[in-house]
Amino acid sequence: MDDLLVEYKNVFVNQEEQPVLKDVNLEVRVKDFVYLYGKVGSGKSTFLKSLYSEVPIVSGSARVLDYDMTQIKKRQVPYLRRRIGIVFQDFQLLMDRSVYENLRFVLKATTKKNKNEIDVRISEVLRYVGMANKGYKMPHELSGGEQQRIVIARALLNEPKLLLADEPTGNLDMETADELMKLIYKISQDGNAVIMATHNLFWQNAYPGRVIRCEEETLEEVKSEETFDDDNLTCEI
Repeated sequence: MDDLLVEYKNVFVNQEEQPVLKDVNLEVRVKDFVYLYGKVGSGKSTFLKSLYSEVPIVSGSARVLDYDMTQIKKRQVPYLRRRIGIVFQDFQLLMDRSVYENLRFVLKATTKKNKNEIDVRISEVLRYVGMANKGYKMPHELSGGEQQRIVIARALLNEPKLLLADEPTGNLDMETADELMKLIYKISQDGNAVIMATHNLFWQNAYPGRVIRCEEETLEEVKSEETFDDDNLTCEI
């Protein structure tokens, strides 16, 4: 179906030749908001990396945005990644250039847009993330929450259908993190799929979504009637 963006069947994933995930079965569709839940070191980041061909899939059937991830060629990987937005916890902004130049650098590298088209697209994404007047700022002049909004703007530049967020609120205070969650949730409501790695489910009640638990080298969808307690966190979903 056209709305099926990710389809993993009996997938095994290695990192540095060591098995990390086994027998993964998962489908993600347009507008899905997915919490990838698990403790640090449980394989969440490895799974996200497998979606954009950063770590290999050893066996099984895996399709991401119509790419066969078991057969994908090196020359195809950049085209896949242009269709996926990635939000890192540690921002990974270029600190020696302005917000505008950070975004321009990405568009120049990944599209054939001319200067006017680049300016228009940068204005669009900055407006979308609530940073319309911050293009001239240097990253160090922004708060952590503002930097993360720029990271989200960067992830949206090429209009991806799939957004991956790896602990995006981990370095933010609670109020700032909540504002960021509103933005990420809006992205899924506007027609994108979002997979967000997290080590807790604090946001689940305010921003409901599917929960995929990463534990003991497997991924398992948590049913809506389940209640579980982890590190003194109880969350009914």
